[in-house]
Amino acid sequence: MRCLPSEPSSVTVIKDAAGRYFASFVVTIGEDETLPPVEDEIGIDLGLTHFAVMSDGTKITAPKFLRRAARKLQRLQQALARKQKGSNRRKKAVIKVARAHAQVADTRRDWQHQLSTAIIRDNQAVYVEDLCVAGLGRTRLAKSVHDAG
Repeated sequence: MRCLPSEPSSVTVIKDAAGRYFASFVVTIGEDETLPPVEDEIGIDLGLTHFAVMSDGTKITAPKFLRRAARKLQRLQQALARKQKGSNRRKKAVIKVARAHAQVADTRRDWQHQLSTAIIRDNQAVYVEDLCVAGLGRTRLAKSVHDAG
């Protein structure tokens, strides 16, 4: 358990579809921490075979979290489809499916946060390709686009 830097001004408790509870605290802190200045700049080209290709030649492969969890999700969703509507076992199956999806979303979010933090710590300016993700999400590549996040 972490200590808060000051007394919270408000607390919000949220329950998600997977049955997990989250508490959100609003606190005020004295001063912002700034990162030390760096001279490097980098450009990022986003893609599907490689998640990102940096202007310095570094390639970051896409981890494909959804594809890795697809078999488990398929099994859980089949089990859910076989349950009678309105039954207690269906409610339990819904929570299992939601937990599996939440795990995929959490791992993807964590990986993206770690990657973005590493890029920002090493570079002063970051230039990213402008993509229409909503348009790509409606093509036959939709599953791959959403899996890359």
